[in-house]
Amino acid sequence: MKILYIHQYFKSPTEGGSTRSYYLAKGLVDNGYEVEMITGYNGTKPLNENIDGITVHYLPVYYDNHLGFFQRVISFLKFIYKANKLALRIQGIDLVYAMTTPLTVGLLALNIKRKRKIPFYLEVGDLWPEAPVQMGIIRNPVIKLLVYQLERKIYQESEKIIALSSGIRNYIEKIVPGKKVYVIPNMSDVDFFKPSDSTREHLGKFVISYFGAAGKANHLEYLLEVASLCQNHLPQVYFRIMAYGSELKRLQHLAVQTSIDNLKFIPYGSKVDVKALLHASDAVYVSFANYDVLNTGSPNKFFDGLAAGKLMIINFEGWLKDIIEAHQCGFTYNPEYPEEFIEQLSLFLSDKELLIKSQNNSRDIAEKYYSKELQIKKLLKLLNNEHHLSISDSEVYILTA
Repeated sequence: MKILYIHQYFKSPTEGGSTRSYYLAKGLVDNGYEVEMITGYNGTKPLNENIDGITVHYLPVYYDNHLGFFQRVISFLKFIYKANKLALRIQGIDLVYAMTTPLTVGLLALNIKRKRKIPFYLEVGDLWPEAPVQMGIIRNPVIKLLVYQLERKIYQESEKIIALSSGIRNYIEKIVPGKKVYVIPNMSDVDFFKPSDSTREHLGKFVISYFGAAGKANHLEYLLEVASLCQNHLPQVYFRIMAYGSELKRLQHLAVQTSIDNLKFIPYGSKVDVKALLHASDAVYVSFANYDVLNTGSPNKFFDGLAAGKLMIINFEGWLKDIIEAHQCGFTYNPEYPEEFIEQLSLFLSDKELLIKSQNNSRDIAEKYYSKELQIKKLLKLLNNEHHLSISDSEVYILTA
């Protein structure tokens, strides 16, 4: 079977960012599928590369996290225009696998279906347009109506829908009642990220790391607030931020303005750099702004932190909170009350056994439920028309929480 895989932000392991599409595509190739990937990059001319058996078509479409909303929309439209021309020329396609975001990739898959009668699977990584609507980015009622209609149409026309979280699945099933939505969450690379005894390395320091995007949706002001509090209440705690995005410079300036001395910004790097940061960390912090729709997310940093055996700290509700509480691998707190962070972290700092147990629990659930091998198995089951995708009975709770 030949699969046309469309992901505007495809990254290989040598690059920074999400490598989910790389591992799923490579897993398909390793199991006898032919995969051609269409993606975008910030270059000036189209490129074709073979990456571990995956034929990757790079289209020159500029995109950056610093772009404003309408600039991003223009980038999305440019990508589907160029990708559509290319996709209609590629011969022998049996199935299109389209990964959002952006949702406009689904529009591309829909056009290929109509023009060439090729079915498509839709993978939904976050909820668009619900996220920009809740965040007040899309306000015009006519535009709202149009994008919600587009969303519903793409869901209805897809052969199968793959959600990255149970929250995303539940939302989609309300939009298109009767449509079966499968959950294949983000993955933990348990072979690449491994636990380390970082506490002893730091001679008494406790290091909390954040890595990934620094956008409005992440609201890293929450992290700066708790770092400031720790200076007075938990002086052994240090923070490291390896981030990129539209809010980064402002956050760096704010940290200097407010004299936060226990926090260091590190240049954003590759997966190898993330590994080095995790090796030097005791805990991983995951942050989202206070919008219900963001609670459905499936952030890579969470699963990387699990694989590395770190204490997991999040500041939002949702399915990841359920996982943390059910498996005792960290804690959640209300970011509107940063004192809660101090209280909860103090429990782990004063009880080394509790800390080690929680870190071991992180690694344990990464291996049992979220390894990349397990997620590839689920995708293969989906392609073979198997309906039960959970690997074990205990996973049913995790995916329905």
